[in-house]
Order: sequence, then structure tokens, then C-alpha cells
Amino acid sequence: MPETGVGTSDKFLWGAATAAYQIEGSPLADGAGRCVWHEFAHTPGTTHNGDHGDVAADHYNRWSEDVALMSRLNLGAYRFSLRWPRILPEGTGRVNRAGLDFYDRLVDALLEAGIQPFVTLFHWDLPSALMRRGGWSNPDIAGWFAEYTSVVAGALSDRVKHWMTLNEPFVVSAEGHLVGHHAPGMTNIYQACHSVHHQIRAHVAGYEALKAADPDAEVGLAAHDAAVWPASEAEEDVAAAERAEGWHNFPLFFDPLVYGRYPAAIESRIAPYLPEGYEADMDALQVAPDFVGLNYYHGYHARNTTDNWLGFVMVDEPDVPRTTMDWTVRPGGLHRLIMQAHERYKLPAIYITENGASYDDTVEQAEGARVVHDPDRLAYLESHVAATLQARDEGAPVKGYFVWSLMDNFEWSLGYSKRFGIVYVDYETQQRVVKDSGRWYAELARTGALPPA
Repeated sequence: MPETGVGTSDKFLWGAATAAYQIEGSPLADGAGRCVWHEFAHTPGTTHNGDHGDVAADHYNRWSEDVALMSRLNLGAYRFSLRWPRILPEGTGRVNRAGLDFYDRLVDALLEAGIQPFVTLFHWDLPSALMRRGGWSNPDIAGWFAEYTSVVAGALSDRVKHWMTLNEPFVVSAEGHLVGHHAPGMTNIYQACHSVHHQIRAHVAGYEALKAADPDAEVGLAAHDAAVWPASEAEEDVAAAERAEGWHNFPLFFDPLVYGRYPAAIESRIAPYLPEGYEADMDALQVAPDFVGLNYYHGYHARNTTDNWLGFVMVDEPDVPRTTMDWTVRPGGLHRLIMQAHERYKLPAIYITENGASYDDTVEQAEGARVVHDPDRLAYLESHVAATLQARDEGAPVKGYFVWSLMDNFEWSLGYSKRFGIVYVDYETQQRVVKDSGRWYAELARTGALPPA
């Protein structure tokens, strides 16, 4: 098994991941602007129980305590996102120094603790001021994102060496603009496909801004991924699975960046809804990232259909184990995705930027202390870590693994009804309780070898 070196760049990194709006709370504190998720969650009927991120895990006020917790968990890296409207309240123009200083202090504390910061510039909390100007449908957003990135790079690039421009841009497009389950709550196929294209343009603009600040920076993005197998060996089902992979997974964003084209399996289906003349952009978008970020939770089988515009449907599989998100548990799917990404792109590095599971947790008392026994999550993590290391042993350049999530948090439209953390958060008291899975992961991070479950 690989060794781990806390705070070193030449060892396999064991880390944890979070997102700003999900954990920080205090969304309007110290001069911050509103984001689309603040407005969406405060709109009646959009989230479970009307939950929102006004307090969340209160990380904005408890960040020092949380960094100390990461240190106790032996983390070698921490992936977190910045809130664009905390730094630029109007999305462009005026810089809110207090917001930038928050992240400046956080980065310093992580480095002092020997924890490498992996920074995500955009994890879904688009400034509301930019949404009113068209958001991801406005082609000017690539320039807005470049401006934001330049401000951040000017403040942090002397210490932050690993960057992700975007997190799961597919979810922003599909859930936020096509089916409306996420902010900004749209149901418009043109808005969805325009947002796909303009997020790719924004990534390239951000990549270039980061490289201008630090040519040695490592810049990638974190893609949404679900392992896909064809429902049968029939030619039409194999083609359906290729369409599903092209739409749901990393090819939708990495194919344009590496090869200068959208995935062949789906381009003809999405082209009518992309911006007019999008083809003229493709050469300029062929800027290969420094690494592939893979977010993985589940997998499914796809069957051909003529009943929808994408030509595939997920097959119902009632006997497969599932998490409380109703996602199937398929550790082999993570191995499959890693090898697919490696074989397709041959990029120098792959990081598992998110992987984890939601299960219902119960706090118990044991010898005067609060404990959380979460055997299902522990088993999930053990099997998926094993799949990651198998792919690494087979030659894929996997450099690190980030468990989702460091702590329980606001799970978007599902509010506080789902828990993914390896650390339990009591939302009434904000007490943190390391779960059994967290203790197991801390030992993995300490030794680099899979401990017994």
C-alpha cells in the first residue's frame, strides 16, 4: 500500500472535502453578497423543511477548531471552496477584503498544520448579482470568472498550488437549469446547454488566470461521475451507455478541453441547444487540464430508449445495496471510471475529489463520551478506497483521495436530512463528534495502509 506523508507533495494524499455554502454559514457576514443558493433556499418550497445555509456547520466562525480537527484526523490535504460573493459581493468590481481575509487565514492555518490546501473556485454559489445579468447563460461570464480568479490568485497563489476551477459543472447545468431541483431553479434546455458551454469557457479563462499568477500551479476541475454499464450486450444498449457516459460523466467537459470537441456520442443531441456558433470556440477551449478530478458516488445500467432526447434510461435494480440517497453501492464503478479517465486522456494526475456515502446516524453515549457507529459508511469507504488503490496499482496516476465529507452539512435541496460526514455535526450545539468511519479514516491517513474495518 502507498505511504502517506502529511503535507508532502510526493506522497499519496489522504484528504477530505467540503463546499463553502454547505458548511460555512454566515452567508452575508462582513460585507458578503448573496448567492443563488441563498435566494433559492429562502424561496418557500425549494428545500427540505425550508432548510438553508444561514448557519450550516458554522465553519465561518469555527474554522480554527475545524483545522485542529483535520490535524487530529491526520489529513494530508483539505479540499474546500471559496464563496465568490464573499470575495466579490457584486460578482465583479469591488473586492470585499474581509471575505478574502477569511480564506487567507484558513490557508495559513492549514499550511501551519501540514495540510495541503486544494482550492475550488466555484462550488455552485454564483453571486446573485451575476445571475441577474444572465448568469451562466451570458457569454460574458467567462470574463467575470477570470476577474474573480485573478483576485483570488493575487491573494493566495503564493501558497496554494492545487486548484479546481469548477465543481461538477454538469450538476449546475442539469439540476440547476434543466430540471430545476437546484439553484437557480430553471427548467430550460437551452439555458442548460448554454451553461455547459460557458462553464467550459469560464474554466479555460480561470485556468489561464491561475497560470499567469503561478505557471507552476496545478489546475483541473472536479467532474460529476456515475459509473455506467450497458443493460445488455445489444448494440443499442451499448450505444445508450456511451450516451449516458457522455452526458453524465467527465467526457462532457474533458473532451472539449483535451480534444477540442464534445463527446461524439451526444454532440448531435446537445448541439441544437448550445450557443449559436459554439463551434468557433472549440479550438480555443482545447487547453488540457493538469489533472482529472473525479467525484464518484454510485453507478447504474443504461438501456436504450426513444422516449427522451438523450436516448437512454437508467434500469431499475431493486436488489442492489443503496445509501439513504437511494444511490447504488458499486465500488467497482470507481475503479472503472479511474481507468476510463486514464485511458481516454493520459493526463499526468487523477484525484478522487469526492467519494462518500449518506447513511442515517445515531449519537450514543459510551463511557461518558458521544460516539457514532456507522458501519455501513465505513464499509462503503473501505471498498471504494480499495478500488482506488487497485486502479493506482494498475498504472493509473492517482495521486490522492478526498472523502466526502469532512463533516455533516447542508445537503442542498435535501437540507439537513442527509449526513455524509466522517464527523457528526450536532446542528443545535455545533458539537463535532468523530464517527467510527472518521477514526478508521484517520488511521488510513496516518499509515497509508487499509486498517481493519
